[in-house]
Amino acid sequence: MIQPVIDSAMNQQPEQIACDLLVVGSGASGLSAAVTAAWHGLKVVVVEKDDVLGGATAWSGGWMWVPGNPLAKRAGIHEDPQQPRLYLKNQLGDRYDPERVDAFLDNCPHMVAFFDQHTALKFADGNAIPDMHGNIPGAATGGHQVIAAPYDGREAGPLIKRLRKTMRETSFMGMPIMAGPDLMAFLSMTRSFKSFWHVCKRFTLHLLDLAMHGRAMQLVNGVALIARLAKSAEQLGVTFMTSAPARRLLIEGGAVCGAIVETASGAMEIRAARGVVLAAGGFPNDLKRRRELFPRTPTGAEHLALPPTSCNGEGISLGESAGGCLETNIASPAAWAPVSRVKHSDGSIGHFPHIIDRGKPGVIGVLSTGKRFVNEANGYYDYTSALVAAAPQGEEVASWLICDHVFQRRYGLGYSRPFPVPVGPHVRSGYLTRADSIAELAQACGISVEGLTQTVKAFNDNARRGEDPEFGRGSTAFNRKQGDPLYPGPNPCVAPIENGPFYAVKVMPGSFGTFAGLRTNGHAQVVNASNTPIPGLYAAGADMASVMGGYYPSGGINLGPAMTFGYVAARHAAGAGAYEC
Repeated sequence: MIQPVIDSAMNQQPEQIACDLLVVGSGASGLSAAVTAAWHGLKVVVVEKDDVLGGATAWSGGWMWVPGNPLAKRAGIHEDPQQPRLYLKNQLGDRYDPERVDAFLDNCPHMVAFFDQHTALKFADGNAIPDMHGNIPGAATGGHQVIAAPYDGREAGPLIKRLRKTMRETSFMGMPIMAGPDLMAFLSMTRSFKSFWHVCKRFTLHLLDLAMHGRAMQLVNGVALIARLAKSAEQLGVTFMTSAPARRLLIEGGAVCGAIVETASGAMEIRAARGVVLAAGGFPNDLKRRRELFPRTPTGAEHLALPPTSCNGEGISLGESAGGCLETNIASPAAWAPVSRVKHSDGSIGHFPHIIDRGKPGVIGVLSTGKRFVNEANGYYDYTSALVAAAPQGEEVASWLICDHVFQRRYGLGYSRPFPVPVGPHVRSGYLTRADSIAELAQACGISVEGLTQTVKAFNDNARRGEDPEFGRGSTAFNRKQGDPLYPGPNPCVAPIENGPFYAVKVMPGSFGTFAGLRTNGHAQVVNASNTPIPGLYAAGADMASVMGGYYPSGGINLGPAMTFGYVAARHAAGAGAYEC
Protein backbone atom coordinates (compact mmCIF):
# COMPACT_ATOMS: atom_id res chain seq x y z
CA MET A 1 0.00 0.00 0.00
CA ILE A 2 3.02 2.32 -0.03
CA GLN A 3 2.80 3.45 -3.67
CA PRO A 4 -0.80 4.79 -3.53
CA VAL A 5 0.08 6.75 -0.40
CA ILE A 6 3.10 8.26 -2.14
CA ASP A 7 1.11 9.05 -5.29
CA SER A 8 -1.55 10.73 -3.18
CA ALA A 9 1.09 12.76 -1.37
CA MET A 10 2.69 13.77 -4.67
CA ASN A 11 -0.70 14.92 -5.99
CA GLN A 12 -0.86 17.18 -2.95
CA GLN A 13 2.43 18.87 -3.90
CA PRO A 14 4.94 17.36 -1.50
CA GLU A 15 7.13 19.47 0.73
CA GLN A 16 10.27 20.65 -1.03
CA ILE A 17 13.80 21.14 0.25
CA ALA A 18 16.95 22.03 -1.68
CA CYS A 19 20.56 20.90 -1.45
CA ASP A 20 23.58 20.57 -3.68
CA LEU A 21 24.09 16.81 -3.45
CA LEU A 22 21.64 14.10 -2.42
CA VAL A 23 23.13 10.79 -1.27
CA VAL A 24 20.91 7.70 -1.18
CA GLY A 25 22.31 5.30 1.42
CA SER A 26 24.51 5.66 4.50
CA GLY A 27 27.12 2.92 4.20
CA ALA A 28 30.79 3.58 3.54
CA SER A 29 30.36 4.76 -0.05
CA GLY A 30 27.45 7.08 0.74
CA LEU A 31 29.10 8.63 3.77
CA SER A 32 32.41 8.95 1.91
CA ALA A 33 30.60 10.95 -0.77
CA ALA A 34 28.71 13.02 1.78
CA VAL A 35 31.77 13.96 3.83
CA THR A 36 33.89 14.73 0.76
CA ALA A 37 31.19 16.89 -0.83
CA ALA A 38 30.48 18.76 2.40
CA TRP A 39 34.19 19.45 2.94
CA HIS A 40 34.24 20.96 -0.57
CA GLY A 41 31.49 23.34 0.45
CA LEU A 42 28.39 21.58 -0.84
CA LYS A 43 25.13 21.35 1.07
CA VAL A 44 24.51 17.61 1.43
CA VAL A 45 21.49 15.51 2.40
CA VAL A 46 21.80 11.77 3.12
CA VAL A 47 18.59 9.73 3.00
CA GLU A 48 18.57 6.25 4.52
CA LYS A 49 15.79 3.68 4.16
CA ASP A 50 16.48 2.07 7.56
CA ASP A 51 15.96 3.78 10.91
CA VAL A 52 19.72 3.65 11.60
CA LEU A 53 22.80 4.74 9.68
CA GLY A 54 25.52 2.40 8.49
CA GLY A 55 24.11 -0.01 5.92
CA ALA A 56 26.00 -3.24 5.33
CA THR A 57 29.29 -1.54 6.22
CA ALA A 58 28.42 -1.52 9.93
CA TRP A 59 28.21 -5.31 9.81
CA SER A 60 31.49 -5.74 7.94
CA GLY A 61 35.07 -6.35 8.99
CA GLY A 62 35.85 -2.81 7.87
CA TRP A 63 39.00 -3.58 5.85
CA MET A 64 39.80 -1.49 2.78
CA TRP A 65 42.15 -2.53 -0.05
CA VAL A 66 43.98 0.67 -1.02
CA PRO A 67 47.39 0.13 -2.65
CA GLY A 68 49.87 2.99 -2.26
CA ASN A 69 48.18 4.28 0.86
CA PRO A 70 50.09 6.76 3.06
CA LEU A 71 50.18 4.44 6.09
CA ALA A 72 52.15 1.89 4.09
CA LYS A 73 54.49 4.57 2.82
CA ARG A 74 55.10 5.85 6.35
CA ALA A 75 56.04 2.27 7.27
CA GLY A 76 58.65 2.23 4.50
CA ILE A 77 56.63 0.22 1.96
CA HIS A 78 57.16 1.87 -1.42
CA GLU A 79 55.95 -0.32 -4.26
CA ASP A 80 55.95 0.46 -7.96
CA PRO A 81 52.49 1.90 -8.82
CA GLN A 82 52.35 -0.59 -11.67
CA GLN A 83 52.55 -3.58 -9.30
CA PRO A 84 48.87 -3.54 -8.22
CA ARG A 85 47.90 -2.90 -11.84
CA LEU A 86 49.86 -5.96 -12.89
CA TYR A 87 48.15 -7.99 -10.17
CA LEU A 88 44.69 -6.84 -11.26
CA LYS A 89 45.47 -7.39 -14.95
CA ASN A 90 46.42 -10.98 -14.18
CA GLN A 91 43.43 -11.49 -11.90
CA LEU A 92 40.73 -9.83 -13.99
CA GLY A 93 41.81 -10.86 -17.47
CA ASP A 94 39.41 -9.61 -20.15
CA ARG A 95 37.28 -7.96 -17.43
CA TYR A 96 40.07 -5.48 -16.64
CA ASP A 97 38.58 -1.99 -17.21
CA PRO A 98 41.56 0.40 -17.58
CA GLU A 99 39.54 3.58 -17.06
CA ARG A 100 37.93 2.51 -13.81
CA VAL A 101 40.94 0.59 -12.46
CA ASP A 102 43.13 3.65 -13.08
CA ALA A 103 40.52 5.87 -11.41
CA PHE A 104 40.54 3.58 -8.37
CA LEU A 105 44.31 3.12 -8.04
CA ASP A 106 45.08 6.78 -8.76
CA ASN A 107 42.54 8.07 -6.25
CA CYS A 108 42.62 5.60 -3.36
CA PRO A 109 45.85 6.94 -1.77
CA HIS A 110 44.46 10.49 -1.97
CA MET A 111 41.18 9.28 -0.45
CA VAL A 112 42.98 7.87 2.59
CA ALA A 113 45.10 11.00 2.96
CA PHE A 114 42.06 13.27 2.65
CA PHE A 115 40.07 11.55 5.38
CA ASP A 116 43.10 11.15 7.63
CA GLN A 117 44.03 14.85 7.42
CA HIS A 118 40.65 16.55 7.30
CA THR A 119 38.09 14.41 9.13
CA ALA A 120 37.45 12.30 12.22
CA LEU A 121 38.25 9.16 10.21
CA LYS A 122 41.65 7.86 11.31
CA PHE A 123 43.17 4.61 10.17
CA ALA A 124 45.20 1.66 11.40
CA ASP A 125 47.36 -0.22 8.91
CA GLY A 126 47.12 -3.78 7.72
CA ASN A 127 50.64 -3.81 6.35
CA ALA A 128 51.21 -7.45 7.29
CA ILE A 129 48.20 -8.74 5.34
CA PRO A 130 49.14 -10.29 1.97
CA ASP A 131 47.02 -10.30 -1.15
CA MET A 132 44.91 -13.45 -1.41
CA HIS A 133 46.54 -15.02 -4.46
CA GLY A 134 50.26 -14.90 -3.80
CA ASN A 135 51.08 -17.05 -6.82
CA ILE A 136 49.75 -14.39 -9.22
CA PRO A 137 52.33 -11.93 -10.64
CA GLY A 138 51.99 -8.55 -8.97
CA ALA A 139 50.60 -9.91 -5.69
CA ALA A 140 51.90 -8.06 -2.65
CA THR A 141 52.91 -9.56 0.67
CA GLY A 142 51.55 -6.51 2.50
CA GLY A 143 50.96 -2.78 2.47
CA HIS A 144 47.61 -2.75 0.67
CA GLN A 145 45.18 -2.75 3.60
CA VAL A 146 43.87 -0.16 6.03
CA ILE A 147 41.05 -0.21 8.57
CA ALA A 148 39.35 2.47 10.64
CA ALA A 149 41.12 2.99 13.95
CA PRO A 150 39.12 1.93 17.05
CA TYR A 151 36.66 4.60 18.15
CA ASP A 152 35.20 5.47 21.53
CA GLY A 153 31.47 5.68 20.92
CA ARG A 154 31.15 8.38 23.55
CA GLU A 155 32.91 10.77 21.18
CA ALA A 156 29.98 10.45 18.77
CA GLY A 157 27.67 12.06 21.33
CA PRO A 158 23.92 11.72 20.68
CA LEU A 159 24.70 10.52 17.14
CA ILE A 160 25.62 7.10 18.55
CA LYS A 161 21.92 6.32 18.98
CA ARG A 162 21.40 6.70 15.22
CA LEU A 163 24.14 4.21 14.24
CA ARG A 164 23.65 0.55 13.43
CA LYS A 165 25.02 -1.84 16.05
CA THR A 166 27.51 -4.60 15.31
CA MET A 167 26.17 -7.70 13.60
CA ARG A 168 24.84 -10.03 16.27
CA GLU A 169 26.45 -13.18 14.90
CA THR A 170 29.99 -11.78 14.60
CA SER A 171 30.10 -10.11 18.02
CA PHE A 172 30.19 -11.58 21.51
CA MET A 173 27.27 -10.30 23.57
CA GLY A 174 27.26 -7.26 21.29
CA MET A 175 31.01 -6.66 21.60
CA PRO A 176 32.85 -6.33 18.27
CA ILE A 177 36.32 -7.89 18.11
CA MET A 178 38.96 -6.37 15.84
CA ALA A 179 40.96 -8.53 13.45
CA GLY A 180 44.63 -8.66 14.37
CA PRO A 181 46.04 -8.58 17.91
CA ASP A 182 42.59 -8.14 19.49
CA LEU A 183 41.19 -11.27 17.83
CA MET A 184 44.39 -13.21 18.44
CA ALA A 185 44.10 -12.43 22.15
CA PHE A 186 40.59 -13.91 22.26
CA LEU A 187 41.73 -17.05 20.42
CA SER A 188 44.79 -17.54 22.64
CA MET A 189 43.39 -16.48 26.01
CA THR A 190 43.79 -20.01 27.42
CA ARG A 191 47.41 -20.20 26.22
CA SER A 192 48.74 -16.78 27.22
CA PHE A 193 48.35 -14.77 30.42
CA LYS A 194 48.84 -11.53 28.44
CA SER A 195 45.96 -12.52 26.15
CA PHE A 196 43.81 -13.56 29.09
CA TRP A 197 44.35 -10.18 30.77
CA HIS A 198 43.53 -8.33 27.53
CA VAL A 199 40.26 -10.24 27.15
CA CYS A 200 39.31 -9.65 30.79
CA LYS A 201 39.82 -5.90 30.44
CA ARG A 202 37.95 -5.71 27.11
CA PHE A 203 35.00 -7.71 28.38
CA THR A 204 34.76 -5.88 31.70
CA LEU A 205 34.66 -2.53 29.92
CA HIS A 206 32.04 -3.90 27.56
CA LEU A 207 29.81 -5.02 30.44
CA LEU A 208 30.07 -1.53 31.92
CA ASP A 209 29.12 -0.02 28.56
CA LEU A 210 26.11 -2.32 28.30
CA ALA A 211 24.98 -1.29 31.78
CA MET A 212 25.47 2.44 31.17
CA HIS A 213 24.70 2.84 27.45
CA GLY A 214 22.85 -0.30 26.39
CA ARG A 215 25.30 -1.03 23.57
CA ALA A 216 28.98 -1.51 22.74
CA MET A 217 30.99 1.70 22.94
CA GLN A 218 34.44 0.24 22.12
CA LEU A 219 33.86 0.43 18.38
CA VAL A 220 36.07 -1.45 15.90
CA ASN A 221 35.79 -2.81 12.35
CA GLY A 222 32.84 -1.62 10.27
CA VAL A 223 31.04 0.08 13.14
CA ALA A 224 34.13 2.20 13.84
CA LEU A 225 34.33 3.19 10.17
CA ILE A 226 30.67 4.25 10.13
CA ALA A 227 30.89 6.08 13.46
CA ARG A 228 33.94 8.07 12.33
CA LEU A 229 32.38 8.89 8.94
CA ALA A 230 29.01 9.84 10.43
CA LYS A 231 30.67 12.07 13.02
CA SER A 232 32.70 13.75 10.29
CA ALA A 233 29.54 14.33 8.26
CA GLU A 234 27.73 15.76 11.26
CA GLN A 235 30.61 18.16 11.97
CA LEU A 236 30.46 19.35 8.35
CA GLY A 237 26.73 20.05 8.51
CA VAL A 238 25.42 17.08 6.51
CA THR A 239 21.69 16.49 7.02
CA PHE A 240 20.69 12.90 7.85
CA MET A 241 17.19 11.60 7.16
CA THR A 242 16.50 8.05 8.37
CA SER A 243 13.41 5.93 7.66
CA ALA A 244 13.35 7.88 4.40
CA PRO A 245 13.58 5.67 1.28
CA ALA A 246 14.06 7.38 -2.08
CA ARG A 247 11.15 6.34 -4.29
CA ARG A 248 11.65 8.22 -7.57
CA LEU A 249 14.37 10.28 -9.22
CA LEU A 250 13.60 13.77 -10.48
CA ILE A 251 14.76 14.18 -14.08
CA GLU A 252 14.65 17.43 -16.01
CA GLY A 253 16.15 17.96 -19.44
CA GLY A 254 17.76 14.55 -19.27
CA ALA A 255 19.60 15.39 -16.03
CA VAL A 256 18.95 13.95 -12.58
CA CYS A 257 18.20 16.80 -10.19
CA GLY A 258 16.87 15.17 -7.04
CA ALA A 259 14.41 12.59 -5.78
CA ILE A 260 11.03 12.02 -4.19
CA VAL A 261 11.64 10.62 -0.73
CA GLU A 262 9.08 8.93 1.49
CA THR A 263 9.00 10.22 5.07
CA ALA A 264 6.79 9.66 8.10
CA SER A 265 4.92 12.86 7.26
CA GLY A 266 4.48 12.08 3.58
CA ALA A 267 6.41 12.44 0.35
CA MET A 268 9.20 15.01 0.19
CA GLU A 269 10.78 16.46 -2.92
CA ILE A 270 14.51 16.98 -2.48
CA ARG A 271 16.06 19.11 -5.20
CA ALA A 272 19.79 18.50 -5.68
CA ALA A 273 21.59 21.07 -7.84
CA ARG A 274 24.72 18.92 -8.33
CA GLY A 275 22.99 15.57 -8.60
CA VAL A 276 22.34 12.30 -6.77
CA VAL A 277 24.72 9.59 -5.55
CA LEU A 278 23.19 6.10 -5.43
CA ALA A 279 24.80 4.12 -2.60
CA ALA A 280 21.97 1.94 -1.33
CA GLY A 281 23.86 -1.35 -0.98
CA GLY A 282 23.19 -3.32 -4.14
CA PHE A 283 20.65 -6.16 -4.34
CA PRO A 284 21.79 -9.03 -2.04
CA ASN A 285 18.25 -9.37 -0.65
CA ASP A 286 16.31 -9.03 -3.91
CA LEU A 287 14.99 -12.56 -4.44
CA LYS A 288 13.93 -11.89 -8.04
CA ARG A 289 17.37 -10.70 -9.12
CA ARG A 290 19.01 -13.51 -7.17
CA ARG A 291 16.89 -16.07 -9.05
CA GLU A 292 17.85 -14.48 -12.36
CA LEU A 293 21.56 -13.93 -11.78
CA PHE A 294 22.90 -16.24 -9.05
CA PRO A 295 23.98 -19.74 -10.11
CA ARG A 296 22.19 -22.73 -8.60
CA THR A 297 19.69 -20.55 -6.75
CA PRO A 298 16.34 -21.66 -8.25
CA THR A 299 14.10 -19.86 -5.74
CA GLY A 300 16.51 -17.17 -4.55
CA ALA A 301 16.09 -18.32 -0.96
CA GLU A 302 18.99 -20.79 -1.14
CA HIS A 303 21.45 -17.90 -0.77
CA LEU A 304 22.35 -16.64 2.73
CA ALA A 305 23.01 -12.93 2.28
CA LEU A 306 24.88 -11.13 5.06
CA PRO A 307 23.80 -7.47 4.50
CA PRO A 308 20.67 -6.01 6.13
CA THR A 309 17.40 -6.84 4.40
CA SER A 310 17.06 -3.21 3.30
CA CYS A 311 19.83 -3.81 0.75
CA ASN A 312 17.36 -5.05 -1.83
CA GLY A 313 18.17 -3.34 -5.11
CA GLU A 314 16.16 -0.16 -4.83
CA GLY A 315 19.15 2.04 -5.63
CA ILE A 316 19.83 0.07 -8.80
CA SER A 317 16.17 0.30 -9.80
CA LEU A 318 16.35 4.08 -9.40
CA GLY A 319 19.40 4.14 -11.66
CA GLU A 320 17.68 2.01 -14.28
CA SER A 321 14.70 4.35 -14.27
CA ALA A 322 17.00 7.17 -15.40
CA GLY A 323 18.53 5.11 -18.22
CA GLY A 324 21.28 3.33 -16.32
CA CYS A 325 22.23 -0.27 -17.12
CA LEU A 326 22.74 -3.19 -14.78
CA GLU A 327 26.14 -4.65 -15.67
CA THR A 328 25.96 -8.44 -15.47
CA ASN A 329 28.94 -9.36 -17.68
CA ILE A 330 31.12 -10.12 -14.69
CA ALA A 331 32.83 -13.19 -13.29
CA SER A 332 30.39 -13.47 -10.39
CA PRO A 333 27.24 -11.52 -9.51
CA ALA A 334 28.06 -11.62 -5.80
CA ALA A 335 30.93 -11.24 -3.33
CA TRP A 336 30.72 -14.86 -2.23
CA ALA A 337 31.14 -15.92 1.39
CA PRO A 338 30.59 -19.28 3.14
CA VAL A 339 27.71 -18.81 5.58
CA SER A 340 25.95 -20.95 8.19
CA ARG A 341 22.39 -20.42 9.36
CA VAL A 342 22.03 -19.63 13.08
CA LYS A 343 18.80 -20.19 14.98
CA HIS A 344 18.78 -17.91 18.02
CA SER A 345 17.02 -18.70 21.28
CA ASP A 346 14.41 -16.02 20.54
CA GLY A 347 13.41 -17.85 17.36
CA SER A 348 15.09 -15.42 14.96
CA ILE A 349 17.45 -16.63 12.23
CA GLY A 350 20.88 -15.14 11.67
CA HIS A 351 23.73 -15.71 9.22
CA PHE A 352 27.33 -16.33 10.29
CA PRO A 353 30.23 -15.75 7.83
CA HIS A 354 33.04 -18.32 8.07
CA ILE A 355 36.05 -16.04 7.68
CA ILE A 356 38.36 -17.05 10.53
CA ASP A 357 37.82 -20.73 11.31
CA ARG A 358 38.53 -22.35 7.91
CA GLY A 359 42.24 -21.50 7.92
CA LYS A 360 43.02 -22.78 11.41
CA PRO A 361 44.76 -26.16 11.85
CA GLY A 362 42.41 -29.10 12.38
CA VAL A 363 39.34 -28.46 10.20
CA ILE A 364 38.30 -29.49 6.69
CA GLY A 365 35.38 -28.70 4.41
CA VAL A 366 33.58 -31.53 2.64
CA LEU A 367 30.65 -32.09 0.29
CA SER A 368 27.80 -34.58 0.76
CA THR A 369 30.15 -37.13 -0.85
CA GLY A 370 32.49 -36.75 2.11
CA LYS A 371 35.22 -35.43 -0.19
CA ARG A 372 37.15 -32.19 0.16
CA PHE A 373 36.82 -29.75 -2.75
CA VAL A 374 39.10 -26.78 -2.00
CA ASN A 375 42.00 -25.41 0.02
CA GLU A 376 40.00 -24.32 3.07
CA ALA A 377 42.57 -21.65 4.03
CA ASN A 378 42.05 -19.78 0.77
CA GLY A 379 39.80 -16.72 0.64
CA TYR A 380 36.10 -16.85 1.46
CA TYR A 381 35.21 -16.07 -2.16
CA ASP A 382 37.40 -18.94 -3.38
CA TYR A 383 35.83 -21.41 -0.94
CA THR A 384 32.29 -20.50 -1.96
CA SER A 385 32.85 -20.35 -5.71
CA ALA A 386 34.47 -23.79 -5.50
CA LEU A 387 31.49 -25.05 -3.50
CA VAL A 388 29.00 -23.78 -6.08
CA ALA A 389 30.99 -25.50 -8.84
CA ALA A 390 31.69 -28.78 -7.03
CA ALA A 391 28.45 -29.63 -5.18
CA PRO A 392 26.76 -32.61 -6.85
CA GLN A 393 24.18 -31.59 -9.45
CA GLY A 394 20.59 -32.09 -8.36
CA GLU A 395 21.51 -31.63 -4.70
CA GLU A 396 21.37 -28.67 -2.36
CA VAL A 397 24.59 -26.64 -2.66
CA ALA A 398 26.09 -27.19 0.78
CA SER A 399 29.27 -28.20 2.55
CA TRP A 400 30.17 -29.18 6.09
CA LEU A 401 33.12 -27.99 8.14
CA ILE A 402 34.42 -30.95 10.17
CA CYS A 403 36.65 -30.69 13.26
CA ASP A 404 37.44 -32.43 16.52
CA HIS A 405 36.92 -31.40 20.14
CA VAL A 406 40.38 -29.84 20.51
CA PHE A 407 39.74 -27.55 17.54
CA GLN A 408 36.29 -26.46 18.72
CA ARG A 409 37.50 -25.67 22.23
CA ARG A 410 40.58 -23.80 20.94
CA TYR A 411 39.15 -21.79 18.02
CA GLY A 412 35.41 -22.30 18.01
CA LEU A 413 33.51 -23.51 14.95
CA GLY A 414 31.43 -20.84 13.27
CA TYR A 415 29.02 -19.23 15.70
CA SER A 416 29.98 -21.68 18.47
CA ARG A 417 32.67 -19.94 20.52
CA PRO A 418 35.85 -21.49 21.95
CA PHE A 419 36.44 -22.34 25.62
CA PRO A 420 35.27 -21.18 28.13
CA VAL A 421 31.96 -20.55 26.31
CA PRO A 422 29.94 -23.79 26.50
CA VAL A 423 29.39 -25.71 23.28
CA GLY A 424 26.31 -27.66 24.45
CA PRO A 425 23.67 -25.04 23.55
CA HIS A 426 24.82 -25.07 19.92
CA VAL A 427 24.51 -28.84 19.75
CA ARG A 428 21.04 -28.77 21.31
CA SER A 429 19.86 -26.02 18.94
CA GLY A 430 20.99 -28.07 15.95
CA TYR A 431 23.57 -25.55 14.81
CA LEU A 432 26.34 -28.07 15.43
CA THR A 433 26.18 -31.82 14.91
CA ARG A 434 28.26 -33.83 17.41
CA ALA A 435 29.21 -37.51 17.38
CA ASP A 436 31.74 -39.82 19.02
CA SER A 437 33.17 -41.06 15.72
CA ILE A 438 33.65 -39.71 12.20
CA ALA A 439 31.36 -42.41 10.80
CA GLU A 440 28.57 -41.49 13.22
CA LEU A 441 29.06 -37.79 12.41
CA ALA A 442 28.75 -38.48 8.69
CA GLN A 443 25.57 -40.49 9.20
CA ALA A 444 24.01 -37.76 11.36
CA CYS A 445 24.77 -35.09 8.74
CA GLY A 446 23.66 -37.09 5.71
CA ILE A 447 27.22 -37.27 4.39
CA SER A 448 28.65 -40.40 2.74
CA VAL A 449 30.06 -42.44 5.62
CA GLU A 450 32.64 -44.18 3.47
CA GLY A 451 33.63 -40.94 1.74
CA LEU A 452 34.14 -38.94 4.93
CA THR A 453 35.93 -41.77 6.73
CA GLN A 454 38.42 -42.14 3.87
CA THR A 455 38.86 -38.38 3.55
CA VAL A 456 39.64 -37.84 7.22
CA LYS A 457 42.05 -40.78 7.31
CA ALA A 458 43.98 -39.54 4.27
CA PHE A 459 43.99 -35.98 5.56
CA ASN A 460 45.26 -37.05 9.00
CA ASP A 461 48.07 -39.18 7.56
CA ASN A 462 49.48 -36.11 5.80
CA ALA A 463 48.52 -33.58 8.46
CA ARG A 464 50.72 -35.24 11.07
CA ARG A 465 53.63 -34.16 8.87
CA GLY A 466 52.10 -30.71 8.29
CA GLU A 467 51.34 -31.53 4.66
CA ASP A 468 48.33 -31.25 2.37
CA PRO A 469 49.37 -32.70 -0.99
CA GLU A 470 45.79 -32.63 -2.32
CA PHE A 471 45.21 -28.86 -2.06
CA GLY A 472 48.45 -27.32 -0.76
CA ARG A 473 46.96 -25.79 2.34
CA GLY A 474 49.44 -23.50 4.06
CA SER A 475 51.51 -23.04 0.89
CA THR A 476 50.87 -19.29 0.43
CA ALA A 477 51.50 -16.25 2.60
CA PHE A 478 47.77 -15.59 2.74
CA ASN A 479 47.08 -19.18 3.88
CA ARG A 480 49.64 -18.95 6.64
CA LYS A 481 48.27 -15.61 7.79
CA GLN A 482 44.91 -17.35 8.25
CA GLY A 483 46.48 -20.08 10.37
CA ASP A 484 47.57 -20.15 14.00
CA PRO A 485 51.08 -18.77 14.66
CA LEU A 486 51.10 -20.47 18.08
CA TYR A 487 50.45 -23.93 16.68
CA PRO A 488 53.58 -26.05 17.36
CA GLY A 489 53.41 -28.08 14.14
CA PRO A 490 55.32 -27.33 10.93
CA ASN A 491 52.25 -25.89 9.17
CA PRO A 492 50.06 -23.29 10.95
CA CYS A 493 47.09 -24.30 8.79
CA VAL A 494 47.20 -28.10 9.09
CA ALA A 495 46.59 -30.48 12.00
CA PRO A 496 44.96 -33.93 12.24
CA ILE A 497 41.31 -34.38 13.22
CA GLU A 498 41.49 -37.21 15.73
CA ASN A 499 40.32 -36.28 19.25
CA GLY A 500 36.61 -36.97 19.67
CA PRO A 501 33.91 -36.01 20.03
CA PHE A 502 33.73 -34.61 16.51
CA TYR A 503 31.70 -31.66 15.25
CA ALA A 504 30.19 -30.47 11.98
CA VAL A 505 28.47 -27.27 10.89
CA LYS A 506 26.56 -26.94 7.64
CA VAL A 507 27.88 -24.15 5.42
CA MET A 508 26.08 -22.75 2.37
CA PRO A 509 26.73 -20.10 -0.28
CA GLY A 510 26.18 -16.54 0.88
CA SER A 511 27.67 -13.15 0.16
CA PHE A 512 28.88 -9.87 1.60
CA GLY A 513 26.96 -8.12 -1.16
CA THR A 514 26.62 -7.97 -4.91
CA PHE A 515 29.15 -7.33 -7.69
CA ALA A 516 26.61 -6.82 -10.47
CA GLY A 517 25.63 -3.16 -10.42
CA LEU A 518 25.08 -0.01 -12.43
CA ARG A 519 27.57 0.60 -15.20
CA THR A 520 29.75 3.63 -14.44
CA ASN A 521 32.76 5.49 -15.78
CA GLY A 522 35.94 6.62 -14.04
CA HIS A 523 34.15 9.57 -12.41
CA ALA A 524 31.55 7.23 -10.85
CA GLN A 525 28.93 8.64 -13.23
CA VAL A 526 26.20 6.21 -14.20
CA VAL A 527 26.25 5.66 -17.96
CA ASN A 528 23.46 4.60 -20.32
CA ALA A 529 23.40 1.82 -22.92
CA SER A 530 25.59 3.96 -25.21
CA ASN A 531 28.12 4.47 -22.37
CA THR A 532 27.18 8.15 -22.23
CA PRO A 533 27.16 9.66 -18.71
CA ILE A 534 23.72 10.49 -17.32
CA PRO A 535 24.08 14.07 -16.05
CA GLY A 536 23.68 14.38 -12.29
CA LEU A 537 23.68 10.65 -11.53
CA TYR A 538 26.46 8.81 -9.71
CA ALA A 539 26.76 5.35 -8.17
CA ALA A 540 29.20 3.97 -5.63
CA GLY A 541 29.58 0.95 -3.40
CA ALA A 542 27.47 -2.07 -4.31
CA ASP A 543 25.13 0.02 -6.49
CA MET A 544 28.10 0.40 -8.86
CA ALA A 545 29.28 -2.60 -10.89
CA SER A 546 32.39 -4.06 -9.29
CA VAL A 547 35.62 -2.45 -10.49
CA MET A 548 37.12 -5.90 -9.92
CA GLY A 549 34.97 -7.41 -12.67
CA GLY A 550 33.32 -9.82 -10.27
CA TYR A 551 36.59 -11.27 -8.99
CA TYR A 552 37.98 -11.16 -5.43
CA PRO A 553 41.74 -10.46 -5.54
CA SER A 554 42.12 -9.54 -1.88
CA GLY A 555 40.32 -8.75 1.33
CA GLY A 556 38.92 -5.22 1.38
CA ILE A 557 38.05 -5.02 -2.32
CA ASN A 558 34.47 -4.07 -1.45
CA LEU A 559 35.12 -1.20 0.96
CA GLY A 560 38.33 0.10 -0.65
CA PRO A 561 36.60 0.93 -3.96
CA ALA A 562 33.40 1.95 -2.11
CA MET A 563 35.23 4.61 -0.12
CA THR A 564 37.27 5.68 -3.15
CA PHE A 565 34.44 6.04 -5.65
CA GLY A 566 32.28 7.84 -3.08
CA TYR A 567 35.17 10.29 -2.80
CA VAL A 568 35.56 10.44 -6.61
CA ALA A 569 31.84 11.05 -7.18
CA ALA A 570 31.71 13.87 -4.65
CA ARG A 571 34.78 15.60 -6.04
CA HIS A 572 33.35 15.42 -9.55
CA ALA A 573 30.01 16.80 -8.39
CA ALA A 574 31.83 19.60 -6.56
CA GLY A 575 33.96 20.42 -9.60
CA ALA A 576 37.13 19.88 -7.59
CA GLY A 577 40.43 20.31 -9.40
CA ALA A 578 43.85 19.19 -8.22
CA TYR A 579 44.13 16.99 -5.14
CA GLU A 580 44.31 18.83 -1.84
CA CYS A 581 46.41 16.11 -0.23
